Amino acid sequence: MKIEKVLITGAGGFIGSHLTELCVSRGFRVRAFLHYNSRNQWGWLEKSEAASSVETVCGDIRDYDSVQAAVQGCDTVFHLAALIGIPYSYVSPLAYVRTNVEGTYNVLQASRNARVRTVLVTSTSETYGTAQYVPIDEGHPLSGQSPYSASKIAADQLAVSYHRSFGLPVKIVRPFNTYGPRQSARAVIPATVIQILKGERKIRLGNLKPTRDLTFVKDTARGFLEIARTDGLTGEATNIGTGEEISIEDLVRRIAKLMNRDVEVTTEEARVRPDDSEVQRLCCNNEKLLRRTGWKPGTPLDQGLSETIEWLGRNLEYYKNEIYNV
Repeated sequence: MKIEKVLITGAGGFIGSHLTELCVSRGFRVRAFLHYNSRNQWGWLEKSEAASSVETVCGDIRDYDSVQAAVQGCDTVFHLAALIGIPYSYVSPLAYVRTNVEGTYNVLQASRNARVRTVLVTSTSETYGTAQYVPIDEGHPLSGQSPYSASKIAADQLAVSYHRSFGLPVKIVRPFNTYGPRQSARAVIPATVIQILKGERKIRLGNLKPTRDLTFVKDTARGFLEIARTDGLTGEATNIGTGEEISIEDLVRRIAKLMNRDVEVTTEEARVRPDDSEVQRLCCNNEKLLRRTGWKPGTPLDQGLSETIEWLGRNLEYYKNEIYNV
């Protein structure tokens, strides 16, 4: 499928900024939709080499008028703008409904009116809840174990309804746990690395027992693009993941070994989810993506961790290890 001009919502965020850079490198005309702020800051695009090649538009995904204006003239929409922090979803569930559900409605309706050729809606492996079987394929039942995951399930179903009701060419992209440069300090990998880099010997984390399927952010971005380019996968979800799982405990040991540090891990209650809300196991079945596109994971875990550690070391001033901000 030919792609000419794309809109990327959430383009200043973690995955969104990497996807923006990838699309620019592939020669697409890119319009970046960024969260409006009075300082005109563009998030992680602020210092990106791709910024000069991107048309930036500031607005609010909750504001239909700004979304409608941003969609005009684009043939492909990558919708990544969302509230993604699970801990804060316990504090303000309504904020997640307004941003993740109503924001997705705005993108779907505006894309329908503008006759966009392809709309990719970003989902999450959290929609599956704790694995009922592994590896988790796209037919796995959905389970809202947090207000965040419930809001993403609702957004996914709304997207499917727009495809079935109005013929909107929607594709749901369901990444498993993505990591790499620019990730939030709240996530376990940057949280661990930052504390070690700042000289901490006792690392403060949450539950160490859950397992996760970790994909390097540049591989995730390539997955988005491959799903967009294929002629199939419309009206359905497609997983992005490696098919390998690792416990948080083993992950921390691996990071400490790569950094040549001895650390002790302590549990900080603020970082622990309620028991019934914790997703205990995630492992991706990526057969659909491998079979239907040219994608395959390209970054081994140790390589991706090393790149992340090196990047965090160069950008430590952006992170405050003494503060855990939900």
